[in-house]
Amino acid sequence: MNDINEDESNTVPFIESHQQEIRSKKDGSWINQENISEVKRFDDFRTIDWVEDELDEHRRRLLKIKNVNSKSSSIRERIISSTSNWLLLAVMGIVIGLIAGSLNIITGWLASLRMGRCSGNFYLNKAFCCWDQDEETCSAWVNWTNYSIFNYIIYVIISLLFSFTAAILVKFFAPAAAGSGISEIKSIVSGFAMEGFLGWWTLLIKSVCLPLAIGSGLSVGKEGPSVHYAVCVGNSIAKLVAQYRRSASRAREFLTATSAAGVAVAFGSPMGGVLFSIEEISSAFHLSTIWKSYFCSLVAVATLAAMNPFHTGQLVIFEVTYDTDWHYFEIPFYCIIGIFGGVYGIVVSKLNIRVVAFRKKYLSNFAIREVFFLALLTASFSYFNEFLRLDMTESMEILFHECDSKFNHPLCDANVPKVPIIASLLFATIARMGLTIITYGCKVPAGIFVPSMAAGATFGRALGLIIDSYYQSHSDSSLFMTCTEGTKCIIPGTYAFLGAAAGLCGITDLTVTVVIIMFELTGALRYIVPTMIVVAITKSINDKWGKGGIADQMIKFNGLPLIDAKEEFSFGTNVESAMCTATVAFPSDSNSSITLAQLRATLDNANYRGYPVIQSPSSPKIVGFVSKSDIEYSLSTLPNSDSSSICIFTNENGSIPTDSIDFTSILNKSPLTVNVNASLEYVLEVFVKLGPRYILVENEGTLAGIITRKDILRYEHTIHSIHNDNTTKAYDEAFNEKVWQIMNQLSHGFRRNIGRLLHNDENRYV
Repeated sequence: MNDINEDESNTVPFIESHQQEIRSKKDGSWINQENISEVKRFDDFRTIDWVEDELDEHRRRLLKIKNVNSKSSSIRERIISSTSNWLLLAVMGIVIGLIAGSLNIITGWLASLRMGRCSGNFYLNKAFCCWDQDEETCSAWVNWTNYSIFNYIIYVIISLLFSFTAAILVKFFAPAAAGSGISEIKSIVSGFAMEGFLGWWTLLIKSVCLPLAIGSGLSVGKEGPSVHYAVCVGNSIAKLVAQYRRSASRAREFLTATSAAGVAVAFGSPMGGVLFSIEEISSAFHLSTIWKSYFCSLVAVATLAAMNPFHTGQLVIFEVTYDTDWHYFEIPFYCIIGIFGGVYGIVVSKLNIRVVAFRKKYLSNFAIREVFFLALLTASFSYFNEFLRLDMTESMEILFHECDSKFNHPLCDANVPKVPIIASLLFATIARMGLTIITYGCKVPAGIFVPSMAAGATFGRALGLIIDSYYQSHSDSSLFMTCTEGTKCIIPGTYAFLGAAAGLCGITDLTVTVVIIMFELTGALRYIVPTMIVVAITKSINDKWGKGGIADQMIKFNGLPLIDAKEEFSFGTNVESAMCTATVAFPSDSNSSITLAQLRATLDNANYRGYPVIQSPSSPKIVGFVSKSDIEYSLSTLPNSDSSSICIFTNENGSIPTDSIDFTSILNKSPLTVNVNASLEYVLEVFVKLGPRYILVENEGTLAGIITRKDILRYEHTIHSIHNDNTTKAYDEAFNEKVWQIMNQLSHGFRRNIGRLLHNDENRYV
C-alpha cells in the first residue's frame, strides 16, 4: 500500500486512538522483508498515477475547448500546441548535441594531458596538435620531461588529480550524478518519480565530472552517463513550460526521446538511440514516441556533426568503414567471439554485483578514498600497456583499423613479432575486465558500455592476429580456398569490431540495438550478418546461464521499483496474498463523520497520498476515494474553519449542513476495484496496461484492502527470498568480511610504517 502514502508506511483503520499506531507502523509489516535488499530503496520513489494524469490532461483539453470562442481559434490552439512540442524537442536535441560535442573535446584533451602537452597550443590534445604530422614523430607534442620515470609519475599524479576532483564534486554537490543512471531512469520512465535525480544541478555535475573520470583513465565509459545527462536536459527544459510540468505522460515522452538522443550522440547512431529507448528504457512505447525520439536524436546528432569535435567528419573517434567482404570459413571464429561475449557478460555482471555489495556495506563512508585508490591502481600498471594507457575510444580506433599504407602501427608491421602483441592484447582484455568489475559503481560518473567494448575489441584483435598469422603461414590450405590471391583475406580489425559488439551485447543483453549501432559505426552492410551471428550467440548464452543485462540486475540489487512489461510473471495466487489489509479510510455516514481536527491529525500522522472513503467503520462499503492533494487544496480555501466542524464526503440527504465542510466535489466515486479473489497476474496486467497508482480490493462491495505496484514487487521479492537457498549468500558475506579484515590489516600496517619512517613513531597515524 506504500504507493498510496508519501512516507511509504502501512496504514490502519481510522480511529483516533490508533494515531500512535499509525506513526509506529513500519514498511512491509504485512510480510517479513526487513533484510530484503531488493525493496530497500522503494521509499525514494513516488509512484505516478497514469490514470489520474490522463484524466487531468483530458480535463485541461476540455477546458481549453470550452474557452475557445471559434473554430479558427481552436485550430490555432492545436497548431501552437503541436509546434511547441517539436520546438521543445529541437531545443533539447541542440543542447544535448552541444554538451556531447564539448565533452568529447574536453575528454580528449584531459586524456592526452596525462602524457604530455602541445608546445604551441596548450589547450590542444595530441591528435589536434599533430594534425598534419605522424603522432609518433610529431615535434609539436612534447612529453612532460625527458625521463621516463618522471613521465610515469606525472601520469599517475594527473590521473589521481582528475579522479579525486570528480569524486569530491559528486559527493558534496550531486550524489545522484554518480554511476551510470540507466537503472534509475528505467524506473522513472516506468512511472516511479525520484526527486532531484534529473535536475539542473545533477546535469551540471554529471557534465563536469564525466570528462574528469574518463580523463583520469578509470575503466569507465561515457555512454550510460550520456543517457543520464541527456534525460536531465529533457526533464529540466520540460519543467520550464507549465503545460508539460503538470503532465507526467508528456514528461515521459520527453524523457524517452532524450534518452534516445543520449545514446545517439554517444555512438553517433540516431537509429541505434531510438532502438535503445525502445528495447532498454521504455516499458510502454507508443508510435508517436518513436517519431519524437527519432526527431530529438536527429537534431542532437546533427548538432554534434556541425560541431565536428574530432575535425574528421566522424561522429565518434572509432568510426570505421570496411571495404573487404567476409568469408564463410570465418563463421566458427565469429562463434568464438560470440561465446566470449556471453561469458564476459555473465562473469563481469556477477562479480561486479559482489563488488557493489561489498562497497555498499564497507566502503560507503570512504567513497572519495576508494576512487583515489582505484585511480592509483589503474594508472600504476596501465601506463605500461598501450591498449590500457590510451583513452578507450582512441584504443578502439587503433584496434578497429584496417592495415593499409596510411596506418603505421606495430599491429600491422610484418617485421614486428606478433606473439608479444597478442600477449599484450590478451593481458589488456583480462586487465580491462578486472578493472571494470571493481570500478563500475564507484562514486563518479561511470558507464560500462565502452569498457566492455574495449575488452571485446582487444580479445577480437588478438584472435584476428592469430588467424591472420596462421593464414600467412598456411595460405595454400584448403581452409582459405575462397580467398582471392592479391586481396586481403583476414582483416584483424573486423574481429576487434565484432569483439566490441559481443562485449556490448554481453553486458547489456541487447540485440537489435547492438546490431544497428555497430552497423551505423561501420557505415556498410557487409558486416551486418557477422554481427548478427556474434550477437545471437552472445544473447543465447546470456539467456541460458545469465541473469539479463547489468542495468536490470542493478535494478533488483539496488532495490529500485520496476515492473517490466516484457517480463512474464507467474505468482499462482490471488490478490489477497499481496494486498495491504490495513488502510486508513474516511467514513461518509453522518453518524460516523470525523471532525476537521481529526482530519488534520490524520493528514499529519499518516501522510498518505490518498484515502478510501467507506460508509462506516462497522459497514465498510466502498463509497469512493479522495486524494491528499485535493483535500489540502480544499482546506487551503478554509483557513479559519472551526476544528470541530464535521467533514462531509457524500451528499446523502441532498443538503450540506451549514456548519460542516463539504468534500463531495473532490470524491472519486468510481475508483478502480478488483475482487479479493482475482488472480495476482490479472491485477499486475491492470497495472501494466492502465498504470494506476492503486487499486481498491473489495469483497462483496466492502473494502478488504488496497494494493499498489510496489506491493506486488514487494511480494515477488519476498517470496523469492523465502524460497531461495541462503547458503551462498552467507558464504559471500563471510568472504566479504574476511576481505575487509585483510584490507584493514594492510591499511593499519601501512600507516604504522609511514609513521615509523617519517616520525619514528609507528602510532602517529594509527
